[in-house]
Amino acid sequence: MMRNSWLPSVFNDLFDTEFMPRTNATAPAINVIESDTEYKVELAAPGTKKEDFDVQVNDEGNLHIKLESKTDHKDEDKKSHYLRREFSYTKFEQTLILPDDVEKEKIAAHVDNGVLTIDLPKLAPKEAPKVGRKVEIA
Repeated sequence: MMRNSWLPSVFNDLFDTEFMPRTNATAPAINVIESDTEYKVELAAPGTKKEDFDVQVNDEGNLHIKLESKTDHKDEDKKSHYLRREFSYTKFEQTLILPDDVEKEKIAAHVDNGVLTIDLPKLAPKEAPKVGRKVEIA
């Protein structure tokens, strides 16, 4: 299996770049898996649901992932008439530069148990045109 040069340059500095600084100190963990037919990106964000995510391929052909989740828990103690509110807010955005061999029209995503999985199918390898032929001598 051929290793692509985009992995180290994109994913080593994934959360700490000038262009896309980390917006949350507890940024989600990301796994990248490569097979012969696809790349798979997994982003772990426990407690999230599919409505919290926005995944797009932008005008430059890069993958843009956005996570925004807000929860508001209210607990009222009947004995002391005390109202406690707990706010939890998570915001994360990341743009990934996709390799040239990704078939961008067939990118798919789903969320299962707080893990966003993005399937990035590879383009089918093109066969080289046959160039062998008999050359006639004039």
